[in-house]
Amino acid sequence: MNWVESKMGERPIYQPGASSVEGMPTSLQMFHNHPAIMAMPHWHAQVEVNYIIRGSVHYRMSDHALSLNAGDMCLFWGGQPHQMDESSDDSIYAGAHLPLVHFFRMRLPDTVPSRLMQGQTLVTSATDAADAENFARWFRYVRSDDPAKGEHAVSELLLRIERVCFEPFQMVPDNTGAPANDQSSQQSSRAVARMCDFIAANFLHEIDSVDISLSANLHPKYAMSVFKKSTGMTLNSYVSLLRLSYAQAMLLKEEVNVLQVAMESGFGSLSAFNKSFRNIAGMSPSDFRRDTRNLLQPSKIGYGNAIRDVSADNASAGG
Repeated sequence: MNWVESKMGERPIYQPGASSVEGMPTSLQMFHNHPAIMAMPHWHAQVEVNYIIRGSVHYRMSDHALSLNAGDMCLFWGGQPHQMDESSDDSIYAGAHLPLVHFFRMRLPDTVPSRLMQGQTLVTSATDAADAENFARWFRYVRSDDPAKGEHAVSELLLRIERVCFEPFQMVPDNTGAPANDQSSQQSSRAVARMCDFIAANFLHEIDSVDISLSANLHPKYAMSVFKKSTGMTLNSYVSLLRLSYAQAMLLKEEVNVLQVAMESGFGSLSAFNKSFRNIAGMSPSDFRRDTRNLLQPSKIGYGNAIRDVSADNASAGG
């Protein structure tokens, strides 16, 4: 289990790639620390849950801003660029990055997953003192290197997230005028989870929609339809997002050139990599590498997280 220490210096700044959030997009990761300000937006291929233990933070999402105070909890899709641009000096938060294989095993109201995947944020203040204790314990368990404790922490965490929907919560922004999405059945959620299992194990290799659909024993056209309705993304878009998240972390390594990053992250050519990267980052991989290094060179880096690897063997921990 890897651990990246949080460096609690003056105004620590989060550097994309400093932790394994981007570089290990199929791993469930937990954190409990002082949140570092992000100098620029980042993205990752997991759903993120944040619980504010103390202080306050402010997020800029793709189409809305979000202020959270002590006792607030939120859930959002990290696949869209987002940035924590304010964090009070006394702030402490805890939470996790959930790969989709875990997310689609949770029993949430049918409309919640699709609304999250389309960019809305679930926010609730229905928390209590037990949450601070539980998040700290789950983090310790995941960090302990004891597989039994780790699996127990994951199971409890997912049950806690499911319980959010038994209490008052809101979706931000509340696009009540937006067309309703088709409801995802338990059967389609299980199918999506099986496809995510396969993609997690193979996204760095050459795979296509036929390979993915076969892993769930579905016809390719039906598999693509189910996945799109559940996630708001095509299968190809999700595979590309995992590769781009992995590539984002690789770009911060001095010894790796952009062509190597393109090849090792699963893209068949440099041109395909450049095009996909521009679509999400708004700049070329080379510009991203240059700007990130120039911007963050003098800053202290701060980020801490504990990691649970999720593969086909242990992905059932979420129930």
